Amino acid sequence: MPTIVYQRWEPDPTAFGPRRARAGGRYRAFVPDPLVPRQVVLDARVAADVADAERALATLDASVGSQQAPHRLEVLARLLLRAEAVGSSRIEGLVVSPRRLALADLDPDLEPASHAREVVANLEALREALALADRGGDIDADDLCGVHTRLMAGTRDAHLGGLVRTVQNWIGGHTPLDAAFVPPPHERVPALLDDLCAYLSGTDHSPLVQAALVHAQFETIHPFADGNGRTGRALLHVVLRRRGLCRRFVPPISLVLATWSRRYVDSLMGTRIEADPGSPEDTEGWTRWIETLAEATRVACAEAERYDAAVADLVEQWRARLGATPKPPRADAAAWALLPWLPAAPLLTAAGAVELTERSPRAIDGAIAQLVEAKVLKQVRGKARYRVYEAEGVFDLVTDAERALASPARDTRQEKPGRPVPARRKKP
Repeated sequence: MPTIVYQRWEPDPTAFGPRRARAGGRYRAFVPDPLVPRQVVLDARVAADVADAERALATLDASVGSQQAPHRLEVLARLLLRAEAVGSSRIEGLVVSPRRLALADLDPDLEPASHAREVVANLEALREALALADRGGDIDADDLCGVHTRLMAGTRDAHLGGLVRTVQNWIGGHTPLDAAFVPPPHERVPALLDDLCAYLSGTDHSPLVQAALVHAQFETIHPFADGNGRTGRALLHVVLRRRGLCRRFVPPISLVLATWSRRYVDSLMGTRIEADPGSPEDTEGWTRWIETLAEATRVACAEAERYDAAVADLVEQWRARLGATPKPPRADAAAWALLPWLPAAPLLTAAGAVELTERSPRAIDGAIAQLVEAKVLKQVRGKARYRVYEAEGVFDLVTDAERALASPARDTRQEKPGRPVPARRKKP
């Protein structure tokens, strides 16, 4: 059964902030139950929601994988991976425009904004997490630290990367005394992480339920000084990839959760109660979180399908423009080969185009000139040998997709406070 442990916070008269930031006293830290073994009780309605979400993931994965054009799969995979990194970062207050993110991803020197670099680091951490899932075999705490190291690389907190905390942390407030939530004391963290990894490496529950439990438990443990939310959301995709539901793409679940921020946080908090596993209170809390994740997953799959259709539409518009130029390229020209890759590389250089198409630099120079003439590409910065080109319409497409997700029609309950799950307190 989860427990509350009482700890002492020493006063710090030098602390910056209001008087309460300098106060000392006793605080309550939450220690969750291990996940191994763990029973999950779902009513028929939520079990059906989970099954529907898993079916949506499998169906989309199969349909995307069956596309005739091999580039289309990789283009969509790159777009959705970037969308997931953007959404996960946005939940943490790291908001950047699609254009700034693309610049930072292309070359960090082109975009000095620290937020853009942090989102690029999140993108790299997601790639690291997916590689971890593809590797197979058991996952241990060192693997999680590796994902976190990649997340923090290149940021001002890079020195914290991969280091499991050795002090108490908390969420919200100035100290643990006025925090919204206080994770377990640091000495409990190693054992809880080992249990989490053992559960993550198994198949005790269906994939989406396992992903829900892994994410919620990781966020409750909060093992790092920073970056826990982004690392924990990467673990959602580790589970879904390992279990075979998302072998080809990353559904933008975090992009959905970013628009349901209050519901997302309330649902996670509902899993942090002192109650016996399987009890009505415990079941209610976990059901709310699993239901939220299942619904976010279904919306993410629907958005991925819409995104794929919008990208295909844009590529056809580009084809028409290129074909309507005074001297259309030959059928085997590099311009036609480069064109379908542009949604995945909305900002690119000639060198990047060579890498995407495996055509010669000379052929790419000609292709870029033809695409500029067709108003598919435009030069946006640089000169001489390091020109940067932008694919017309891609950033508008990305922005429209994010606005569609933010629409209240996507989730009629997102602005309604969820029913609170009461915490059962014990006397010290």
